[in-house]
Amino acid sequence: MLRLLSILLFFVVSQGLSQTTITWKILSDVKFSQKYFEEVGGYFYYPHFGKSLKALEGKEVLLKGHILVIDPEEGFYVLSRYPFASCFFCGEGGPESIVELILKPDHPNFLMDDFVTLKGRLRLNQDDINFCNYIFEEAEIVSD
Repeated sequence: MLRLLSILLFFVVSQGLSQTTITWKILSDVKFSQKYFEEVGGYFYYPHFGKSLKALEGKEVLLKGHILVIDPEEGFYVLSRYPFASCFFCGEGGPESIVELILKPDHPNFLMDDFVTLKGRLRLNQDDINFCNYIFEEAEIVSD
């Protein structure tokens, strides 16, 4: 009986610690409209997240992509579907092709376009124009 309880406990704990691997296709489950933001006096893309994304909000997920080192002194890093020369800022992708990273303090130094797998808690952002639409909180590198 004790052995059966140990096995059940193992499965319960391992399910609680598991992450979901997501793809850039999953992040494309979003539609955008133009919305006027009074605080800046201009229009911005306003995301309408699909059900599959809403189901992932707050969950720990894994995603592979290219690190874009935007402002390391300010801790501003982005994970991109595309390398820097083809990223959202350069016209190749849309806002759904980048994830803002709030990295754990002990993160390594990154080089532009490092291809990595990151783990983080997914936050969906609709209303704060100072942040990207997708944010990984407590982000960290995982080994492949």
